[in-house]
Amino acid sequence: MRRKRANLILNRYESVWPIDEIAGRKPDSWQGWPASKKFALVLTHDVESAAGQDKVLDIMKMERELGFRSAFYFVPEAYEISQHILEELHRNGFETGLHGLKHDGKLYFSRSIFRRRAKQINRYIAEWKASGFRSPCMHHNLPWLHDLNVEYDASTYDTDPFEPMGGGVKTIFPFIVGDTKTDRSFVELPYTLPQDFLLFVLMQQTGIDIWQKKLEWISRQEGMALIITHPDYMKFNNGTPGNEEYPAEYYRNFLEHIKKTYEDQYWQPTPGEVARFWREQNLKIKDGQ
Repeated sequence: MRRKRANLILNRYESVWPIDEIAGRKPDSWQGWPASKKFALVLTHDVESAAGQDKVLDIMKMERELGFRSAFYFVPEAYEISQHILEELHRNGFETGLHGLKHDGKLYFSRSIFRRRAKQINRYIAEWKASGFRSPCMHHNLPWLHDLNVEYDASTYDTDPFEPMGGGVKTIFPFIVGDTKTDRSFVELPYTLPQDFLLFVLMQQTGIDIWQKKLEWISRQEGMALIITHPDYMKFNNGTPGNEEYPAEYYRNFLEHIKKTYEDQYWQPTPGEVARFWREQNLKIKDGQ
């Protein structure tokens, strides 16, 4: 029943999901990715629970074996954060960031709530030496995010009618969000590949075809392929997946597909590295270089 309903919704939005052609338009004065790579590949993970945190190092090991790096976003006041895991990630060249504060859906209830929580979020950002943030449930109010001391935010998407806020920012490229009143700015990194929860839990997909299709399109547009997966929903050790789980092998299969199909074609930075690159490029454009 769940799969049938998902397919009906998919048919309804097939003109804008998983691909919205409008999102492929290159930014003005586009100069390309580092080392003339065809596209950028950015791997990210939202860790929503203590059970998900327990799988973080398994994912890190998988990615390292295949030659990838990624970023993990933790919820600092939803479960006890493992300092050992944070240290292991940093030691191996991976990145950490914040995924909200409590994951209770209340971050954007009011401006006063956001300001109050922003102070706490900034404290964790400083403690973890984090450079990025992602809101729970992909809620976002980009002007408010200038309250955070981050280089980048990753709370938007190119197109995803299934998200609570719907719609999307209609681009598969990063962009800078500035505040003329304070002269503050951050780089926004939209996710551009469908989330694992949508594909494998809600839609009950049993393969990576949709990921492959979207990635092939992004590569042709020379865009940024940014994916969000959740350790919480991955099932390791070849056991039978639970009601809201899928085989972790799906993710491994996708990484192996990338290596085999796009060898030497992609730049594989962490989100923080993308943000710094994008800001440097923007400065060059302003300076007329």
